[in-house]
Amino acid sequence: MTSRSVAQPIAAGVVTAFVGFASSFAVILKGLTAVGATDAEAASGLMALSIAMGVAGIVLSLASRMPVSAAWSTPGAALLAATGAAPGGFPAAVGAFLVVGLLLISAGLFRPFARLVAAIPGPLANAMLAGVLFGLCLKPIAALIEAPFSATLIVLAWLIVSRWKRTYATPLAALVDGLVIAASGPAAGFDLATITPRPEFVAPTFSLGAIVGIAAPLFIVTMASQNLPGLAVLGAYGYRPDPGRLVWTTGAFSLAAAPFGGHAVNLSSITAALCASPDASADPAKRWIAAATAGATYVIFGLLAGAVTAFVSGAPILVEAVAGLALLNPFGSAVHNALADSQEREAALVTFLVTASGVTIYGVGGAFWGLLAGGAVLVLTRAGASPLNRQAP
Repeated sequence: MTSRSVAQPIAAGVVTAFVGFASSFAVILKGLTAVGATDAEAASGLMALSIAMGVAGIVLSLASRMPVSAAWSTPGAALLAATGAAPGGFPAAVGAFLVVGLLLISAGLFRPFARLVAAIPGPLANAMLAGVLFGLCLKPIAALIEAPFSATLIVLAWLIVSRWKRTYATPLAALVDGLVIAASGPAAGFDLATITPRPEFVAPTFSLGAIVGIAAPLFIVTMASQNLPGLAVLGAYGYRPDPGRLVWTTGAFSLAAAPFGGHAVNLSSITAALCASPDASADPAKRWIAAATAGATYVIFGLLAGAVTAFVSGAPILVEAVAGLALLNPFGSAVHNALADSQEREAALVTFLVTASGVTIYGVGGAFWGLLAGGAVLVLTRAGASPLNRQAP
């Protein structure tokens, strides 16, 4: 393995971690404080999650030799923000986080779950991936409107380098983003002195209210909006890992992070495409290096969570713009693959539209409902089609 062949997936892994951390860390902090965490406990939770998902990504990628990316549950954090504090305060929430970890382990060991994932049709998996990526791919446009000068520098850097070497376009755009934020002075949204991470052990308490009000919906959201789409993304790029093994492993790391304020570790969905796509490496057998590198970078970000948070919060729209540029090619590939089969095109379009709408029902995000709606249309289409129609071009 040459240094040149390794450099590409390493660069992709660093960008993946940068995008994954910077685009959603504020949601994590908001969710944890909403269920009663102090600033120090929320920072501890951010650190615990970043380290846990980093180590999980390294372990799973090395073990499977596939680009398996782990992440924190961003939809779960959004759910926490909407739920608010439960009776018993943050210790009760931590008890609920432990229950979620146990539920994830149980789901991973439940074999029918693997059969459910394997049954997802390829066009629907690609359509769901496209729907998940769509909103972030619009961020460069939003950045050009909100911060035209800075965003133009980032987009131009990406376009110019893409004409020369697409592999280095996104890393250079991320570098320009960092320079722009540094030059303008990071307007940190949080007090660095209060969020400098130190492990804060929280003795858990268990209450029926927290288990029903926090653990159950958090588990459902994490499975439906993170683990299921994450496995579908891997399948869309031709990887077929053992779903149960991946899920129960993330559940084990959720258990490890929970006493320090971490709510849930799961498979990555959006940033998974950055490691699993050809942009990470032309050789599918080498893309695991990108996921392992992303994991190592997450660990570093976790140890430096206070400084990183204060820096990137200075211009979140610019960070999101870099994410959107990085995901344009995976988005295009997903759309192409979703619509390639004319017999399943309508179902794929329904999956894409519902997923991209961002609809949330009972706290479960659009990715799950998109697959459900597209699957229903596919069943009806197949049931109503004659054998002759099925063979028509």
